[in-house]
Amino acid sequence: MKVLIVNTSDILGGAARAAYRLHQSLLAEGVDSQMLVQSKSSDDFTVHGPVTKIRKGLAKLRPLLDSLPVRFYKNRTQTLFSPSWLPFSDIVSRINQINPDVVHLHWIAGGMMRIEDIAKIKAPIVWSLHDMWPFTDGYHYDAKFDIENNVLPEIAKSALQSNNLKRKRKAYRKVENMTIVGLSEWLANCSKKSDVLGDKNHIRLPNPINTSAYSPFSKIKARELLNLPLDKNLILFGAMGATSDPRKGYKQLSDALKAVDSKNTELIVFGSSAPNNGNVFSQKTHYLGTLHDDVTLRVLYSAADVIVVPSLQENLSNAIMESLACGTPVVGFDIGGNSDLIDHKSNGYLAKPYNTVDLAEGISWVLNHPMPSELSTNAREKVLANFDSKLVATQYIDLYKGILKK
Repeated sequence: MKVLIVNTSDILGGAARAAYRLHQSLLAEGVDSQMLVQSKSSDDFTVHGPVTKIRKGLAKLRPLLDSLPVRFYKNRTQTLFSPSWLPFSDIVSRINQINPDVVHLHWIAGGMMRIEDIAKIKAPIVWSLHDMWPFTDGYHYDAKFDIENNVLPEIAKSALQSNNLKRKRKAYRKVENMTIVGLSEWLANCSKKSDVLGDKNHIRLPNPINTSAYSPFSKIKARELLNLPLDKNLILFGAMGATSDPRKGYKQLSDALKAVDSKNTELIVFGSSAPNNGNVFSQKTHYLGTLHDDVTLRVLYSAADVIVVPSLQENLSNAIMESLACGTPVVGFDIGGNSDLIDHKSNGYLAKPYNTVDLAEGISWVLNHPMPSELSTNAREKVLANFDSKLVATQYIDLYKGILKK
């Protein structure tokens, strides 16, 4: 069986890391898996990216060119919107040249291909939902939610959006064999209810994680390696654009930490550098910047007593899964796919949505737990039972086989 994983990039970004992990998991199970990307950062020979200097240069320009229609709105914000209109991509021709048995799409925005190109793929399609874009009018997240929080301007009913929906409906109707994978129960249900993908076959399968690469490490040694204090409770917070993207809950965390002991507790922030306006948290804060490699992340998760993921919207968080695999409990809002990972007061704490008082309560509950080893064990066992790469890869292989039998 020949499977082709398609994603805009191979290892940069949450969706890329998840797609690449699935690719590696399939290879480990003997599947002929390859990965096709618009932008390649790894040196993995099983990942195919642009080869010539011209193609590499065009790959860097395509995200900018694809965003040009959005730039005509003078009230636009930085909220991600992808028209996916840019022609002259060779991605579909390369997909069909590779001639896989199954094409597994992941995050394909950023000018990687036009919406219409999806219908030109000859093999059966599996599409993993990393956000809402496949079934929305162009936004990657719920526009109504963001408008209520003053993130999006009042262009929510633009001609561009209406046209995008028409293009998606028309393209998807031409695809006879498409299976939608909801990585979380929440996003799977959102897609099922949409009038764009609602008639497609849906299945819920998670991302896999290598539970050997992400496993508990000595807390003392971890702190020594990262030059972190040994005598403090350490709270971890991190995400791509952790301090700049409002959806990541930076403000909510800041408010919640005002009610958390600041004398014996310190904060670690990764995925972001220190802000220009100084520290906004009550606790002493260590900014570690962007981290990519599994080894450093494993050490970091193990150094913390708790990680807080205060996202206002979340699908199936890599950070939550990685932290739990390392035996570190997680606190987050009871939204999106968080409940797929966090079992309330077993391996972490699910706070009432957007309630910073309850978020603070959850942080304190974990830090003051009389048996932290019990939380750690529960965290690790949750991942082993549901998200281990061998287990999840087998589920995807069964999915592919079922599709091919049809």
